[in-house]
Amino acid sequence: MDVREVIIAFNDAISRADLAALAEHVAPDHAFIDAAGNSVTGREMVLAAWRGFFAAFPGYRNRFDEIRVAGPHVMIRGISESDDPALAGPALWRAEVVDGLVTLWEVHADTAENRTRLGLDRHADAAGDDGA
Repeated sequence: MDVREVIIAFNDAISRADLAALAEHVAPDHAFIDAAGNSVTGREMVLAAWRGFFAAFPGYRNRFDEIRVAGPHVMIRGISESDDPALAGPALWRAEVVDGLVTLWEVHADTAENRTRLGLDRHADAAGDDGA
C-alpha cells in the first residue's frame, strides 16, 4: 500500500470501529494527539484509547474531502460525524506513515490558521491534491 492507501485504510478502520483492522496500521511508536493537544503514545496505549473511544462514541466516523501527501507526511481536510456535537463537524488531520504504518495521527480544528499551517485550503488546487 502507498501512503495514501494506508491512511484511507486506517480511517476506514476508525469509521467501522474495527480495532483489529486499526491495529494492522498502527506503528509501535504511534502517537495520537487530539484537537485539545492531549496525547497518547505507543501502540498498546493508543489501541486502548481507541477501544474506549469506540465504546463511548458508537457511530463516529471521518469523511475525507482532501488528502495531500508529501512523502511520509499527510494532511487531510474533512468532516467528523458523531451523535456527540462536540465531535461532529469540520476537522483537519496531520498524519505520518513510515514503512506502511501510521506513526502519527493528529487532529486539528478546521480553522483558517490551521489550514494554512497544514498546507490545506478550502478550495483544493491541482498541485498536491490527490483527492479523497
